[in-house]
Amino acid sequence: MVNKEAALSDMNTKPYSLTVKAVICDEQERCLLIRRSAHNRNFVGKWEWPGGKVDPGEDFAVATVREAREETGLEIELTGVAGVTQFEMPKAFVVMLCMEARIIGGTMTLSDEHDAQQWVPLSGLGKVELIEGAVRDCMLEYAHKKKAERPLPGTDKT
Repeated sequence: MVNKEAALSDMNTKPYSLTVKAVICDEQERCLLIRRSAHNRNFVGKWEWPGGKVDPGEDFAVATVREAREETGLEIELTGVAGVTQFEMPKAFVVMLCMEARIIGGTMTLSDEHDAQQWVPLSGLGKVELIEGAVRDCMLEYAHKKKAERPLPGTDKT
C-alpha cells in the first residue's frame, strides 16, 4: 500500500522537468532511433527518439527542434503531437512530450551522447532495446496508434 503522505511529500520536494522527443519518420513508416552512448548517466546502450531537456523559459517546440539538431545534425519541422508520458527519476518527475517531425535539411551527424543510429519500421519498435518503462510504453503505443490509422489496401483515408 502506498503511503499517501509520503507520496505527497515527494511531490512537494521533487521538481517537475519537461523533456521533448522528435518522432522523425520517413515515407516507409520507419522512425529514426539513436542509441545512448557511455557519455550518458542513464540508459546507456538503449535506443530512443532524438530529444532532451527543455531549458528554463524555452518553448517546447523550439527545444524539440534544437535537441534534434544537437543530437543528429538534422533540421526538422514539427508536424503534430505523437504522445506524452511521465516517469520518475531520482531528482525529478519528468514529463516527456513527443512530437511528430519531418526532416527539412541537415546531414546526419551524431553527438557524443549517441553512438549509433538506425531507421526502424514502427512495427519493429518492440524488437529494439528501448529505454524501459513509460518511455518504451509511449513509443510502442505511438507505433500501435499509427498502425491503426493506416487505411486498408485498396481504400483511401478520406
